[in-house]
Amino acid sequence: MIRSIIEPIYTTTATVTGGREGHARSGDGRLDVRLTGVGETDGPDDGTNPEQLFAAGYAACFQSAMTVVGERHGIDTSESTVVGTVTLGRTADDGWGLAVTLRVSLPGSEPGATMRLIEETHQVCPYSRAIDGNVPVTLEVAP
Repeated sequence: MIRSIIEPIYTTTATVTGGREGHARSGDGRLDVRLTGVGETDGPDDGTNPEQLFAAGYAACFQSAMTVVGERHGIDTSESTVVGTVTLGRTADDGWGLAVTLRVSLPGSEPGATMRLIEETHQVCPYSRAIDGNVPVTLEVAP
């Protein structure tokens, strides 16, 4: 299902030249990174790659959404961490695809309560909603 934006809150741009072996710069210049492949499989490993950027962006967005959901339930998420892991790989149809794992640590919370919180967060996080039905996402509670 396509979810149309009815009230824009923020818009940004990034310009890439050279693809995976190039350069990315945001419109405001705050993001300015050399892009590289994924290590041994795609060139030198002296920059960052799109999967790293996606992992960081998704984890940050998810943690912010978790703060909002936590506030609704009186749960303090200020000490939480979210580790986003993005896997790039071949798909059964000989194409390429992504898979994501989000691993959440919430000190002082029991695992069942943490899982309920992250499952609810997954329903409201903009990144989760954007890739729903297209990218498999595994949710985990860190020990």
